[in-house]
Amino acid sequence: MGILVYIVAAEEDELTSVGESLEPLEEWSGIARRGLDTAKIVMLHCLLTGEELDLALSHYEPAYVAEESGTVVLRLADEALEKLAGFDEEALERVGEELAASEEFEMERWDEDEVLALVMDLADLARLAEAQGQSLFVWMHPLLT
Repeated sequence: MGILVYIVAAEEDELTSVGESLEPLEEWSGIARRGLDTAKIVMLHCLLTGEELDLALSHYEPAYVAEESGTVVLRLADEALEKLAGFDEEALERVGEELAASEEFEMERWDEDEVLALVMDLADLARLAEAQGQSLFVWMHPLLT
């Protein structure tokens, strides 16, 4: 079973709407990635902020759960959003390299270029969200394969 993931920039009060959406990218600015999961998001958070894993995990309890569809929405922590939006390209490349070398990404054989592209796309989205006073939501839906 895989996971379809959309990361979208939306207003804080749109959380429920994001969670209930079948195609969030039709309604909000964002990116799509298959195979991202909570562990990978938490690892990204750790690399961006320097927080320990246990503390980072506490930021990523589901903010919304759709019982019928299995969709879960996480809210990217403000600290991670700020780092993504504020880091220069060189710093983002270092985060991408470290992320690609992490167990979470290596086990699933993510290509380093793919991970770097993810980090860069997230940084662009974080800059947009920050400029518009929005949050980043991680919409995750299980795929039956």
